[in-house]
Amino acid sequence: MADAFDIRKIMEILPHRFPLLLIDRILEHEPMKRAVGYKNITANEPVFSGHFPGNPILPGVYMIEAMAQLGGTVVLEPGDFAVKIPYLAGVEKVRFRRPVIPGDRLMMEATLTRSRKNVGWVTAEASVDGKPVCSAHLMFSIVTDMRQAFVDASILHE
Repeated sequence: MADAFDIRKIMEILPHRFPLLLIDRILEHEPMKRAVGYKNITANEPVFSGHFPGNPILPGVYMIEAMAQLGGTVVLEPGDFAVKIPYLAGVEKVRFRRPVIPGDRLMMEATLTRSRKNVGWVTAEASVDGKPVCSAHLMFSIVTDMRQAFVDASILHE
């Protein structure tokens, strides 16, 4: 059975905090398989004061980060939640299909495609009202020491 996580549980798994914690709830979570979650987009998000005044649009990098945070929960085993951190180490095949604005609920799904040692690969998709808004292939370096994260990931790119 897939687990569901409220914001308190998400904060136990991920190190992110306001204003960059970009998941409000995880509805389904199967470690090392997939997760489904969402971010409610509100007009009082700090980013909207400059992107763009009078025409608020969620920046694409925020959508990628939200999907990465969800994907980061997928690449961890349950016993690793308290001791390991998934660092985003690569982003490929990103597609933006339509704007996301205040009032939208950014629904996301992340699915593990493969894992090896301390690296995991995830495909992620985001939608609003059932219509796709963003998709990407994400790579994570899973570490206990941040300095090691990018060393591990760079070896895979050689």
